[in-house]
Amino acid sequence: MASNKVSFEIPDPMKRKLDRLSRTTKRDPSVLAREALADYLLRQDEQAAAIDEAVRAADDGRFVSHEAISEWLESWGSADEKAAPGIDVVKARR
Repeated sequence: MASNKVSFEIPDPMKRKLDRLSRTTKRDPSVLAREALADYLLRQDEQAAAIDEAVRAADDGRFVSHEAISEWLESWGSADEKAAPGIDVVKARR
């Protein structure tokens, strides 16, 4: 796999944290930074894909009702906490 060098500035507090983690884990700071960037990009990519899917669902007229969302949110923290609701409203496209 080809690799590329990237250079950017980071604030001093972030650099100190990276250096401290490097010493603690006995791992090179550049490896830690590369792993952190890879993790960040993966999470951002997953979030963008989820947003794209939600937009497609809405464009297709597939929604989760307000009632289902409210019931789910009201269950948070209770002994009977519910799983996230699925699509329960389908509207024909105009």
